[in-house]
Amino acid sequence: MADTKPLNIGLIGYGFMGRAHSNAYRKVNSFFDLQYQPVLKACCARNEEAIQQFAQNWGYESYETDWQTLIARDDIDAIDICAPNHLHCEIAVAAARAGKMILCEKPLARTLAEAEKMCAAVEAAGVPTMVWYNYRRVPAIALAKQLVTEGRVGKPFHYRALYLQDWTIAADVPQGGNTLWRLDLDVAGSGVTGDLLAHSIDTAEWLNGPIQSVSAHTETFVKERIHQETGKMQPVGIDDACMFLAVFENGSMGTFESSRYARGRKNYNTLELNGENGSIYFDLEDHQWLQYFKYADPSTGEKTEDHLTGWQKIHVTNFEHPYMKQWWVPGCTIGYEHTFINACADFLQGLADGTPAEPVFRHGMRTQKICEAVLESARTGRWTDT
Repeated sequence: MADTKPLNIGLIGYGFMGRAHSNAYRKVNSFFDLQYQPVLKACCARNEEAIQQFAQNWGYESYETDWQTLIARDDIDAIDICAPNHLHCEIAVAAARAGKMILCEKPLARTLAEAEKMCAAVEAAGVPTMVWYNYRRVPAIALAKQLVTEGRVGKPFHYRALYLQDWTIAADVPQGGNTLWRLDLDVAGSGVTGDLLAHSIDTAEWLNGPIQSVSAHTETFVKERIHQETGKMQPVGIDDACMFLAVFENGSMGTFESSRYARGRKNYNTLELNGENGSIYFDLEDHQWLQYFKYADPSTGEKTEDHLTGWQKIHVTNFEHPYMKQWWVPGCTIGYEHTFINACADFLQGLADGTPAEPVFRHGMRTQKICEAVLESARTGRWTDT
């Protein structure tokens, strides 16, 4: 679109998510017809050598080593928070007070109290926000949402979610520092609950409605690890594994499990929803497929019963599938990085339409509330309302 409006981005952080977001900003207008066009105006991190190299690699016009300086700049429209979790609240509140749009990596904060403070700040300022729960933008998960909305699953009975990895099994893996802050309780806020299950919770409530109560158990398998910054052996405060039962407001039952000690699982993120009319199943490690079982026609309730009854494996690459008309010809898949481009496109379209792209900060705060209820239940051994 020739008359696009520039949207000057100030990105904080240069790690995994900084790369994913920067790629999205660079690519989004090449594939989506949008009114706004991101401009890589500035990036920020404390390590000057690292952030200078990052800026050169991704094409940022400038860089800063102090996020407060970045927020104060008049030529920055939106702040993108890709920094570790313990910095989210302070940066977001300052950015809101400066009148900046804010995009923030998940989880929104370390605690519910921080999330509430962030939400209050952005709502008082009236600035647009988005939390990067990018899995909503996987076309197969977006198609699952469409099937639920169309009534093809019907009255829900069961929801199941797994999120398994194996990268922290070795006892000699340290905690803390730039690379392993997710193992440091003070920085991360929690372990797999906030890092992995937050994704599962956000998706579950998006597909199946609010979670009403939870009963949880957590485990820390390695009790002490060397801290990268101090070199000292310190207690490990994060949860290595978490499992919880859930009751949804619609009466359905849920089971959730996450672990970083599932040998052989790298990013195994699955969901299954069973209902009166049918079922859906998704596996992120085979993300171009959605499995669907049709039991009854949603419009008539009439049972489907013939020699072809069974699970249908849908290759989600056709133009009629969510997001796919923007990409390649049917049969050609897209990857992990495209989910961030899809999310970026939704945010920019929301600015043009005046309808915020979800999840906004209030949705992120809701997910934080459930995470906190899960951890509280694990501490007390009791069912906890959300």
